[in-house]
Amino acid sequence: MPSLAPEVSIAEGQQAALNEIALLDSLGFSEAWIGEHFTAPWEPCPAPDLLIAQALQKTQQIRLGPLGHLLPYHHPIELAHRAAYLDHMAQGRYQLGVGISALPSDRELFALDSAPDTNRDMTFESLEMMTRLWAEGDQEMTGKYWSCGKVQTNLAGLGYHLKPYTQPHPPIAIAGLTPGSRNHKLAGERGYIPVSLSVSPDHRITAAHWSAVEEGAARVQRVPNRNDWRIVRDIYVAPTDEEARELALNGMMGRCWQEFLLPVYLGLGLGPFLKKSPEMHEDQIDLEYVADNLWFVGSPETVAQKIMDMYGATGGFGKLVILSYHSEKERTNWERSLRLLTEDVLPRCNAAIDATTAAQRLRESSAQLTD
Repeated sequence: MPSLAPEVSIAEGQQAALNEIALLDSLGFSEAWIGEHFTAPWEPCPAPDLLIAQALQKTQQIRLGPLGHLLPYHHPIELAHRAAYLDHMAQGRYQLGVGISALPSDRELFALDSAPDTNRDMTFESLEMMTRLWAEGDQEMTGKYWSCGKVQTNLAGLGYHLKPYTQPHPPIAIAGLTPGSRNHKLAGERGYIPVSLSVSPDHRITAAHWSAVEEGAARVQRVPNRNDWRIVRDIYVAPTDEEARELALNGMMGRCWQEFLLPVYLGLGLGPFLKKSPEMHEDQIDLEYVADNLWFVGSPETVAQKIMDMYGATGGFGKLVILSYHSEKERTNWERSLRLLTEDVLPRCNAAIDATTAAQRLRESSAQLTD
Protein backbone atom coordinates (compact mmCIF):
# COMPACT_ATOMS: atom_id res chain seq x y z
CA MET A 1 0.00 0.00 0.00
CA PRO A 2 2.44 0.51 1.75
CA SER A 3 0.88 -0.67 5.02
CA LEU A 4 2.52 0.86 8.06
CA ALA A 5 1.70 0.90 11.76
CA PRO A 6 0.35 4.34 12.71
CA GLU A 7 3.26 5.02 15.06
CA VAL A 8 5.81 4.71 12.22
CA SER A 9 7.01 8.13 11.10
CA ILE A 10 6.18 9.26 7.58
CA ALA A 11 9.88 9.52 6.68
CA GLU A 12 10.59 6.01 7.98
CA GLY A 13 7.63 4.67 6.05
CA GLN A 14 8.78 6.33 2.84
CA GLN A 15 12.23 4.80 3.14
CA ALA A 16 10.77 1.41 3.99
CA ALA A 17 8.60 1.51 0.87
CA LEU A 18 11.55 2.42 -1.33
CA ASN A 19 13.69 -0.33 0.19
CA GLU A 20 10.90 -2.85 -0.34
CA ILE A 21 10.50 -1.93 -4.01
CA ALA A 22 14.26 -2.19 -4.56
CA LEU A 23 14.20 -5.66 -2.96
CA LEU A 24 11.27 -6.76 -5.11
CA ASP A 25 13.14 -5.59 -8.20
CA SER A 26 16.21 -7.60 -7.21
CA LEU A 27 14.05 -10.71 -6.63
CA GLY A 28 12.51 -10.49 -10.09
CA PHE A 29 9.02 -9.26 -9.23
CA SER A 30 7.46 -7.91 -12.42
CA GLU A 31 5.56 -5.00 -10.90
CA ALA A 32 4.82 -3.08 -7.72
CA TRP A 33 1.81 -0.91 -6.94
CA ILE A 34 1.49 1.86 -4.36
CA GLY A 35 -1.86 2.82 -2.88
CA GLU A 36 -3.32 6.25 -2.24
CA HIS A 37 -5.40 7.36 0.74
CA PHE A 38 -5.91 10.59 2.63
CA THR A 39 -7.47 9.49 5.92
CA ALA A 40 -5.94 6.05 6.65
CA PRO A 41 -3.02 6.08 9.11
CA TRP A 42 -2.38 2.43 8.21
CA GLU A 43 -2.05 3.40 4.52
CA PRO A 44 -0.59 6.90 4.85
CA CYS A 45 0.48 7.68 1.27
CA PRO A 46 -1.49 10.51 -0.39
CA ALA A 47 0.96 10.84 -3.31
CA PRO A 48 2.11 7.51 -4.78
CA ASP A 49 3.64 9.26 -7.78
CA LEU A 50 6.24 10.87 -5.51
CA LEU A 51 7.36 7.46 -4.25
CA ILE A 52 7.33 6.07 -7.79
CA ALA A 53 9.54 8.89 -9.05
CA GLN A 54 12.13 8.01 -6.41
CA ALA A 55 11.76 4.25 -6.84
CA LEU A 56 12.47 4.52 -10.56
CA GLN A 57 15.95 5.74 -9.68
CA LYS A 58 16.57 2.74 -7.40
CA THR A 59 15.32 -0.05 -9.68
CA GLN A 60 16.12 -1.52 -13.08
CA GLN A 61 13.31 -3.73 -14.38
CA ILE A 62 10.22 -3.61 -12.20
CA ARG A 63 7.15 -1.77 -13.50
CA LEU A 64 5.64 0.74 -11.08
CA GLY A 65 2.28 2.38 -10.69
CA PRO A 66 -0.28 3.75 -8.27
CA LEU A 67 -3.14 1.44 -7.38
CA GLY A 68 -4.63 3.57 -7.42
CA HIS A 69 -5.02 7.25 -7.80
CA LEU A 70 -8.48 7.96 -6.40
CA LEU A 71 -9.93 9.84 -9.33
CA PRO A 72 -12.76 11.66 -7.52
CA TYR A 73 -10.10 13.67 -5.65
CA HIS A 74 -8.11 14.86 -8.68
CA HIS A 75 -8.97 17.11 -11.59
CA PRO A 76 -8.57 14.82 -14.62
CA ILE A 77 -6.64 17.36 -16.70
CA GLU A 78 -4.11 17.94 -13.93
CA LEU A 79 -3.69 14.21 -13.25
CA ALA A 80 -3.38 13.43 -16.96
CA HIS A 81 -0.37 15.75 -17.07
CA ARG A 82 1.23 14.26 -13.96
CA ALA A 83 0.76 10.69 -15.21
CA ALA A 84 2.11 11.54 -18.67
CA TYR A 85 5.12 13.30 -17.15
CA LEU A 86 5.88 10.32 -14.89
CA ASP A 87 5.44 7.98 -17.85
CA HIS A 88 8.30 9.80 -19.59
CA MET A 89 10.42 9.51 -16.47
CA ALA A 90 9.72 5.77 -16.33
CA GLN A 91 10.50 5.16 -20.03
CA GLY A 92 8.01 2.33 -20.33
CA ARG A 93 7.98 1.12 -16.72
CA TYR A 94 4.90 3.08 -15.62
CA GLN A 95 1.34 1.83 -15.38
CA LEU A 96 -1.59 3.86 -14.12
CA GLY A 97 -3.84 2.23 -11.56
CA VAL A 98 -7.06 3.99 -10.54
CA GLY A 99 -9.78 3.50 -7.96
CA ILE A 100 -13.11 4.97 -6.99
CA SER A 101 -12.23 5.30 -3.26
CA ALA A 102 -13.78 2.87 -0.82
CA LEU A 103 -13.12 4.74 2.43
CA PRO A 104 -16.02 6.99 3.48
CA SER A 105 -13.56 9.12 5.45
CA ASP A 106 -11.70 10.14 2.27
CA ARG A 107 -14.97 11.12 0.62
CA GLU A 108 -16.06 13.07 3.71
CA LEU A 109 -12.76 14.95 3.86
CA PHE A 110 -13.29 16.16 0.29
CA ALA A 111 -16.95 16.95 1.08
CA LEU A 112 -18.25 14.86 -1.82
CA ASP A 113 -21.81 13.75 -2.38
CA SER A 114 -22.40 10.54 -0.43
CA ALA A 115 -24.78 9.05 -3.02
CA PRO A 116 -23.74 5.42 -3.69
CA ASP A 117 -22.61 5.85 -7.30
CA THR A 118 -21.12 9.35 -7.13
CA ASN A 119 -17.51 8.23 -6.74
CA ARG A 120 -17.78 5.63 -9.47
CA ASP A 121 -19.45 8.07 -11.88
CA MET A 122 -16.73 10.62 -11.16
CA THR A 123 -14.05 7.98 -11.77
CA PHE A 124 -15.48 6.94 -15.12
CA GLU A 125 -15.91 10.56 -16.23
CA SER A 126 -12.36 11.36 -15.20
CA LEU A 127 -10.94 8.40 -17.14
CA GLU A 128 -12.90 9.45 -20.22
CA MET A 129 -11.47 12.98 -20.09
CA MET A 130 -7.91 11.84 -19.42
CA THR A 131 -7.82 9.34 -22.26
CA ARG A 132 -9.52 11.75 -24.69
CA LEU A 133 -7.01 14.46 -23.85
CA TRP A 134 -4.11 12.07 -24.52
CA ALA A 135 -5.62 10.74 -27.74
CA GLU A 136 -7.22 13.83 -29.27
CA GLY A 137 -5.57 16.81 -27.62
CA ASP A 138 -7.25 19.71 -25.86
CA GLN A 139 -10.89 20.29 -26.70
CA GLU A 140 -14.10 21.41 -25.14
CA MET A 141 -15.29 18.69 -22.76
CA THR A 142 -18.09 19.39 -20.33
CA GLY A 143 -19.03 16.63 -17.92
CA LYS A 144 -21.20 16.42 -14.86
CA TYR A 145 -18.24 16.91 -12.53
CA TRP A 146 -15.38 18.44 -14.54
CA SER A 147 -14.72 20.44 -17.67
CA CYS A 148 -11.84 20.81 -20.09
CA GLY A 149 -11.30 23.82 -22.32
CA LYS A 150 -9.49 24.24 -25.63
CA VAL A 151 -6.42 26.47 -25.55
CA GLN A 152 -7.09 29.43 -27.87
CA THR A 153 -4.53 32.00 -26.86
CA ASN A 154 -2.67 33.79 -29.65
CA LEU A 155 0.52 33.95 -27.60
CA ALA A 156 3.26 32.15 -29.49
CA GLY A 157 4.36 28.72 -28.34
CA LEU A 158 1.62 28.08 -25.80
CA GLY A 159 -0.78 25.15 -25.85
CA TYR A 160 -1.35 21.58 -24.77
CA HIS A 161 1.67 19.46 -25.67
CA LEU A 162 2.37 16.70 -23.09
CA LYS A 163 1.49 13.35 -24.61
CA PRO A 164 2.41 10.20 -22.64
CA TYR A 165 5.62 8.36 -23.42
CA THR A 166 3.59 5.17 -23.94
CA GLN A 167 1.15 5.47 -26.82
CA PRO A 168 -1.75 5.87 -26.84
CA HIS A 169 -1.38 5.91 -23.06
CA PRO A 170 0.28 3.86 -20.31
CA PRO A 171 -1.50 0.65 -19.26
CA ILE A 172 -4.48 1.49 -17.07
CA ALA A 173 -5.59 -0.77 -14.23
CA ILE A 174 -8.82 -0.52 -12.25
CA ALA A 175 -9.64 -2.49 -9.12
CA GLY A 176 -12.89 -4.09 -8.05
CA LEU A 177 -13.98 -6.08 -5.02
CA THR A 178 -17.51 -7.35 -5.60
CA PRO A 179 -18.96 -9.72 -8.23
CA GLY A 180 -20.52 -7.84 -11.15
CA SER A 181 -18.46 -4.73 -10.40
CA ARG A 182 -18.97 -1.90 -12.87
CA ASN A 183 -15.23 -1.32 -12.57
CA HIS A 184 -14.49 -4.74 -14.03
CA LYS A 185 -17.11 -4.30 -16.74
CA LEU A 186 -15.39 -1.05 -17.73
CA ALA A 187 -12.03 -2.85 -17.75
CA GLY A 188 -13.43 -5.41 -20.16
CA GLU A 189 -15.00 -2.76 -22.38
CA ARG A 190 -11.94 -0.50 -22.58
CA GLY A 191 -9.18 -3.08 -22.43
CA TYR A 192 -7.95 -1.91 -19.02
CA ILE A 193 -6.14 -4.21 -16.59
CA PRO A 194 -8.71 -5.76 -14.22
CA VAL A 195 -7.53 -6.10 -10.61
CA SER A 196 -9.52 -8.20 -8.16
CA LEU A 197 -9.29 -7.59 -4.43
CA SER A 198 -9.96 -11.19 -3.45
CA VAL A 199 -11.12 -11.45 0.16
CA SER A 200 -13.41 -14.46 -0.01
CA PRO A 201 -12.70 -18.09 0.92
CA ASP A 202 -15.04 -19.06 -1.93
CA HIS A 203 -13.06 -18.70 -5.16
CA ARG A 204 -16.31 -18.77 -7.15
CA ILE A 205 -16.87 -15.22 -5.92
CA THR A 206 -13.51 -14.18 -7.34
CA ALA A 207 -14.28 -16.08 -10.55
CA ALA A 208 -17.38 -13.90 -10.92
CA HIS A 209 -15.08 -10.89 -11.23
CA TRP A 210 -13.85 -12.26 -14.55
CA SER A 211 -17.42 -12.79 -15.69
CA ALA A 212 -17.93 -9.03 -15.28
CA VAL A 213 -14.83 -8.38 -17.39
CA GLU A 214 -16.20 -10.65 -20.11
CA GLU A 215 -19.59 -8.94 -19.95
CA GLY A 216 -17.98 -5.55 -20.48
CA ALA A 217 -15.83 -6.84 -23.32
CA ALA A 218 -18.84 -8.39 -25.06
CA ARG A 219 -20.43 -4.94 -25.35
CA VAL A 220 -17.79 -3.95 -27.87
CA GLN A 221 -16.97 -7.41 -29.29
CA ARG A 222 -13.63 -7.59 -27.49
CA VAL A 223 -12.04 -10.83 -26.27
CA PRO A 224 -10.34 -10.14 -22.92
CA ASN A 225 -7.06 -11.83 -22.07
CA ARG A 226 -6.88 -13.64 -18.74
CA ASN A 227 -3.15 -12.93 -18.62
CA ASP A 228 -4.06 -9.29 -17.93
CA TRP A 229 -6.05 -10.23 -14.82
CA ARG A 230 -4.42 -9.48 -11.45
CA ILE A 231 -5.70 -11.03 -8.22
CA VAL A 232 -4.66 -9.67 -4.82
CA ARG A 233 -4.18 -11.96 -1.80
CA ASP A 234 -2.27 -11.91 1.46
CA ILE A 235 0.64 -14.38 1.43
CA TYR A 236 3.19 -15.43 4.01
CA VAL A 237 5.63 -18.29 3.40
CA ALA A 238 7.90 -20.05 5.89
CA PRO A 239 9.57 -23.49 5.95
CA THR A 240 6.59 -25.00 7.81
CA ASP A 241 2.86 -24.31 7.99
CA GLU A 242 3.06 -23.78 11.73
CA GLU A 243 5.83 -21.18 11.55
CA ALA A 244 4.17 -19.27 8.71
CA ARG A 245 0.87 -19.08 10.57
CA GLU A 246 2.58 -17.94 13.77
CA LEU A 247 4.57 -15.23 11.99
CA ALA A 248 1.57 -13.94 10.04
CA LEU A 249 -0.84 -13.93 12.98
CA ASN A 250 1.53 -12.32 15.45
CA GLY A 251 3.27 -9.95 13.06
CA MET A 252 2.34 -6.78 11.26
CA MET A 253 0.03 -8.58 8.84
CA GLY A 254 -2.09 -9.83 11.72
CA ARG A 255 -2.01 -6.51 13.52
CA CYS A 256 -3.07 -4.57 10.42
CA TRP A 257 -6.00 -6.91 9.83
CA GLN A 258 -6.99 -6.83 13.49
CA GLU A 259 -6.84 -3.07 13.93
CA PHE A 260 -7.69 -1.79 10.46
CA LEU A 261 -8.67 -4.05 7.58
CA LEU A 262 -11.12 -6.40 9.28
CA PRO A 263 -13.07 -3.60 11.00
CA VAL A 264 -13.17 -1.66 7.71
CA TYR A 265 -14.39 -4.64 5.66
CA LEU A 266 -17.08 -5.47 8.20
CA GLY A 267 -18.00 -1.80 8.62
CA LEU A 268 -18.47 -1.43 4.86
CA GLY A 269 -20.91 -4.35 4.86
CA LEU A 270 -18.54 -6.80 3.16
CA GLY A 271 -18.95 -9.50 5.80
CA PRO A 272 -20.92 -11.81 3.46
CA PHE A 273 -17.93 -12.04 1.13
CA LEU A 274 -15.64 -13.07 4.00
CA LYS A 275 -17.87 -15.92 5.20
CA LYS A 276 -17.43 -19.59 4.37
CA SER A 277 -21.20 -19.98 4.37
CA PRO A 278 -24.22 -17.65 4.62
CA GLU A 279 -25.10 -19.21 7.98
CA MET A 280 -21.96 -17.90 9.65
CA HIS A 281 -22.33 -15.05 12.12
CA GLU A 282 -20.03 -12.12 11.53
CA ASP A 283 -18.77 -12.30 15.09
CA GLN A 284 -17.12 -15.59 14.05
CA ILE A 285 -14.89 -13.72 11.60
CA ASP A 286 -11.91 -13.15 13.84
CA LEU A 287 -8.21 -13.01 13.05
CA GLU A 288 -7.64 -16.75 13.29
CA TYR A 289 -10.54 -17.33 10.90
CA VAL A 290 -8.95 -14.84 8.50
CA ALA A 291 -5.57 -16.59 8.73
CA ASP A 292 -7.07 -20.01 8.04
CA ASN A 293 -9.56 -19.03 5.34
CA LEU A 294 -8.53 -15.79 3.63
CA TRP A 295 -4.74 -15.72 3.72
CA PHE A 296 -2.41 -17.97 1.73
CA VAL A 297 -0.11 -18.85 4.61
CA GLY A 298 2.09 -21.89 5.02
CA SER A 299 5.04 -23.83 3.67
CA PRO A 300 5.98 -23.46 -0.01
CA GLU A 301 4.04 -26.63 -0.82
CA THR A 302 0.94 -25.41 1.04
CA VAL A 303 0.99 -21.92 -0.46
CA ALA A 304 1.55 -23.28 -3.96
CA GLN A 305 -1.46 -25.56 -3.52
CA LYS A 306 -3.62 -22.67 -2.28
CA ILE A 307 -2.61 -20.58 -5.28
CA MET A 308 -3.32 -23.42 -7.69
CA ASP A 309 -6.69 -24.09 -6.06
CA MET A 310 -7.61 -20.47 -6.79
CA TYR A 311 -6.09 -20.68 -10.27
CA GLY A 312 -8.23 -23.67 -11.12
CA ALA A 313 -11.42 -22.35 -9.55
CA THR A 314 -11.17 -19.00 -11.34
CA GLY A 315 -10.20 -20.41 -14.71
CA GLY A 316 -6.74 -18.87 -14.59
CA PHE A 317 -5.24 -15.42 -14.21
CA GLY A 318 -2.05 -13.63 -15.21
CA LYS A 319 -0.51 -12.16 -12.07
CA LEU A 320 -0.81 -12.63 -8.33
CA VAL A 321 -0.37 -9.43 -6.32
CA ILE A 322 0.63 -9.69 -2.67
CA LEU A 323 0.34 -7.13 0.10
CA SER A 324 3.35 -5.83 2.03
CA TYR A 325 3.33 -4.92 5.72
CA HIS A 326 6.28 -2.99 7.08
CA SER A 327 8.01 -3.89 10.32
CA GLU A 328 11.75 -3.56 10.83
CA LYS A 329 11.58 -6.28 13.50
CA GLU A 330 10.25 -8.73 10.92
CA ARG A 331 12.53 -7.93 7.98
CA THR A 332 14.52 -11.18 8.08
CA ASN A 333 11.44 -13.40 8.13
CA TRP A 334 9.56 -11.28 5.59
CA GLU A 335 12.49 -11.28 3.16
CA ARG A 336 12.73 -15.05 3.58
CA SER A 337 9.02 -15.25 2.74
CA LEU A 338 9.56 -13.27 -0.46
CA ARG A 339 12.50 -15.45 -1.47
CA LEU A 340 10.58 -18.66 -0.79
CA LEU A 341 7.72 -17.26 -2.83
CA THR A 342 9.89 -16.51 -5.87
CA GLU A 343 12.36 -19.40 -5.62
CA ASP A 344 10.10 -22.24 -4.44
CA VAL A 345 6.40 -21.41 -4.69
CA LEU A 346 6.51 -19.81 -8.14
CA PRO A 347 8.33 -22.74 -9.82
CA ARG A 348 5.82 -25.16 -8.29
CA CYS A 349 2.91 -23.12 -9.65
CA ASN A 350 4.46 -22.72 -13.09
CA ALA A 351 5.17 -26.45 -13.29
CA ALA A 352 1.57 -27.24 -12.34
CA ILE A 353 0.23 -24.78 -14.93
CA ASP A 354 2.54 -26.19 -17.61
CA ALA A 355 1.41 -29.73 -16.79
CA THR A 356 -2.25 -28.72 -16.91
CA THR A 357 -1.76 -26.94 -20.23
CA ALA A 358 0.07 -29.93 -21.71
CA ALA A 359 -2.68 -32.29 -20.59
CA GLN A 360 -5.33 -30.01 -22.09
CA ARG A 361 -3.50 -29.89 -25.41
CA LEU A 362 -3.19 -33.67 -25.40
CA ARG A 363 -6.92 -34.04 -24.80
CA GLU A 364 -7.68 -31.59 -27.61
CA SER A 365 -5.32 -33.41 -29.96
CA SER A 366 -6.88 -36.77 -29.08
CA ALA A 367 -10.36 -35.36 -29.66
CA GLN A 368 -9.34 -34.11 -33.12
CA LEU A 369 -7.90 -37.51 -34.03
CA THR A 370 -11.15 -39.17 -32.90
CA ASP A 371 -13.22 -36.75 -34.95
